[in-house]
Amino acid sequence: MLALTPIHSEKIWGYEDWIASTFPGSRQDDFAELAGDFPLLVKIIQANDTLSVQVHPDDATAAQLEGVGACGKTECWYVLDATPGAQIVYGLKKNCTTEELRQAIQTNTLESKLHCVPVKKGDFAFIPAGSVHAIGGGLRLLEVQQSCDITYRLYDWGRPRALHVEKGLASVRHAERAPIAPMQDTFSCAYFSLQKRSVSGRLTLRCEKNGQLVFIAEGNGTIAAQKPGGSTQRLAFQKEQIFALAAGEDVTLSGTGDIIVINAP
Repeated sequence: MLALTPIHSEKIWGYEDWIASTFPGSRQDDFAELAGDFPLLVKIIQANDTLSVQVHPDDATAAQLEGVGACGKTECWYVLDATPGAQIVYGLKKNCTTEELRQAIQTNTLESKLHCVPVKKGDFAFIPAGSVHAIGGGLRLLEVQQSCDITYRLYDWGRPRALHVEKGLASVRHAERAPIAPMQDTFSCAYFSLQKRSVSGRLTLRCEKNGQLVFIAEGNGTIAAQKPGGSTQRLAFQKEQIFALAAGEDVTLSGTGDIIVINAP
């Protein structure tokens, strides 16, 4: 069992902490030694201001636009905290054609086509590759995603950063959106699965493969890992820590709070 140390990055809109990463250039060496080339990237995003309106390619489009070996970026968000009135951009109001979107970007009228949804602490949003989206200001999120850092900005609220309009438009997909709602017990897609569990006293988990992650969404206590050979490792846990487990470990959390167990396929 490893208590992972975040990799911190300041942004013009706030900051993000890469809390579980084997991504080149932002690699946690101890996690890579345990999990190998892990296919997921887990972040905490603190958005003090609104992020750009953006889209990520799917696997096929990433390979086409960025070269062989590039993968897409499907992701999800769990809202850790939200100021009153905080919202996300969650797709488009209608299935605009590529030319309509290009025209809206060129004339600075894209805002009128964005589907904005208020969110609160505990809400969950699934963002499949190809979805137009943005994180609003006043939000703190847990983000679980494919291990990819390809982002195409379509619109940046007047900030003087580069846009990636043609690649972004080539990546847009008009998938049906699931309603934003408080996170249920489990979620799974082709790239990751999440399970939300409550800790009240004691909770025991068994790790089936290297790299299973336990994120502390709320609470504090201790986490103890029983190794296959019989030894025990015991650590304190607190809100927003993340632990990486090894295959065969039996882990017992003692305390109170909520956890999110994260698995790659």
